[in-house]
Amino acid sequence: MVLLREILGDTLRSKRLAQRRTLREVSAAAKVSLGYLSEVERGQKEASSELLASICEALGMELSDLMRDVGTELAHAEVRFKSGAAASRRALRAAPPAGADTAKKDK
Repeated sequence: MVLLREILGDTLRSKRLAQRRTLREVSAAAKVSLGYLSEVERGQKEASSELLASICEALGMELSDLMRDVGTELAHAEVRFKSGAAASRRALRAAPPAGADTAKKDK
């Protein structure tokens, strides 16, 4: 399953690291606790639109740019997820039934 909060967090972290800024610097600029920003970046917390706007401002970017980047990455992740799920279903169909090897060895 693809989770929006994880994609959003990864995108925020990438933007912050591209600027060579620390969590501490961005959290202070955004007026968000360091721990909470860390949880958002790790995809553990769902950030409100107000919080996202504050983080974007601290990063010097528009919220709409963040949402566009997240939307693009979300679309790619969904394709990867669906491809992986389809491959798993094909592998399950091709796998021998449980106990098939055991029956052959016993003979």
